[in-house]
Amino acid sequence: MTFQKTVSILSVPFDLGAGRKGVHLGPNAIIQAGLKHRIASLGIDYILEEEIASPVSTKSGTSHHLKNLEEVVELNIKLAAQVASIVEKGNFPLILGGDHSIAIGTLSGLAQHYKNLGVIWFDAHSDLNTEDTSPSGNIHGMSLAVGLGMGHPLLTQIHSTGFKIKPEHVVIIGARHLDTGEKEYINTSGVTCFTMHDIDRMGMGQVIEKALDILSSTTDGIHLSFDVDSLDPLEAPGTGTPVKGGVSYREAHFALELLHESGLITSAEFVEVNPTLDSDNKTAKLAVEFVASLLGKQIL
Repeated sequence: MTFQKTVSILSVPFDLGAGRKGVHLGPNAIIQAGLKHRIASLGIDYILEEEIASPVSTKSGTSHHLKNLEEVVELNIKLAAQVASIVEKGNFPLILGGDHSIAIGTLSGLAQHYKNLGVIWFDAHSDLNTEDTSPSGNIHGMSLAVGLGMGHPLLTQIHSTGFKIKPEHVVIIGARHLDTGEKEYINTSGVTCFTMHDIDRMGMGQVIEKALDILSSTTDGIHLSFDVDSLDPLEAPGTGTPVKGGVSYREAHFALELLHESGLITSAEFVEVNPTLDSDNKTAKLAVEFVASLLGKQIL
């Protein structure tokens, strides 16, 4: 299947939603690893959008256990508007993070156009914490919860009030580190979560098939949110919250190849590449390869 749309590459060099610094260097590292050349080699047109400027930290938000709340809100308001504009133009949004708190803005922008947006969330974590359940106060661990309408009003009201996505339209893949409150929510909400145990048991092919079965008939678009910590740290060392026992190199490629073949993915973001923790830009290079697989690169 040939990829038809122009890809709008949107860099979001932001790290104030995370506990470890350096992930703001991720977008440039991915681009420097050859992203534009790889997209062009597939015969796909692309536009390099003006990056979303990151606000300066004022050490705000700590009083209510949400670190850098105002800065996260400011960044995501701008991001939501830009993502909505890209979709309005008919282009494919490809957002490069930055930490995973940027998904708040991505989902808010997409929700302006997709009333039943589906989300495939590749991540070692579920990012379903709130101010009440988060052990750290880092908002990158709350971004999916915000999209589901849970969390501080300044976050949930970006672009529109309340939920941007419905629990039954969310599929998490690769989870292996879940907090107590997140487990309780998953078990009662309608969110589908394929843990590493499920991938081991069923294989990645069946997991992706089931994910698409869940989402294809009830959504009007599917967003892929890909956190590189979904991979095993041996594959992707350049990330801030690594968890052993993750998705393998080939499993990740196979998943993205299948998502491309489905023709159902309408936007994507790749987040949490931290070059300061990487070795020879290995993780950024992996991100470029994964984008290529999602856009249609084949072995033969």
